[in-house]
Amino acid sequence: MRVFLDRFYGLALYLAAACLVLIAALVGAQVLGRTYDVLLMLFGNRPYGFLVPSLAELAGYLLAAASFLALAGTLKRGAHIRVTVLLSSVSERARYFFELWALAAGAVFVAYACWHLALFSSDSLRFKEVSYGIIPMPLWIPQAVMAFGVLALLIALIDEFFITLRRGRPSFRTGEDIVSGAKEG
Repeated sequence: MRVFLDRFYGLALYLAAACLVLIAALVGAQVLGRTYDVLLMLFGNRPYGFLVPSLAELAGYLLAAASFLALAGTLKRGAHIRVTVLLSSVSERARYFFELWALAAGAVFVAYACWHLALFSSDSLRFKEVSYGIIPMPLWIPQAVMAFGVLALLIALIDEFFITLRRGRPSFRTGEDIVSGAKEG
């Protein structure tokens, strides 16, 4: 099961990276098209008028997708920003209970968000809602990707809760310990 979950988190991270690469490719194509048009005009020719339709809208959807898809993988790697002032000032035993509480509370809030994002996406699909841009994008697609990213985060939070119960510390603490120079114990 551990291998499956780690691959699942890795897949979500790769999909997030693919979204960022696609944004770069679309913006790059638009820049090259404009550069080509300027060169054509410099030599007295009519511009070609290359355009990536709805570029800002597509880039926004892809950026949201990348952000949500990366949530679980960054949690598992200890890359989320966490305020540990309180945790660093209490005993290891108290920290254990604080971390369990934080993971459980986070899972409850994320489950709520996941449920409502899934309902939101379902409603958009049912009512055939589309964006207002040049390309009428079905809104359920980016909403479903967001719901999937939050679902992956929910799974990661539950996974970390049980890891913390079993080992006494979450797996992402190793990354924090390396950064702070503390020894694992």
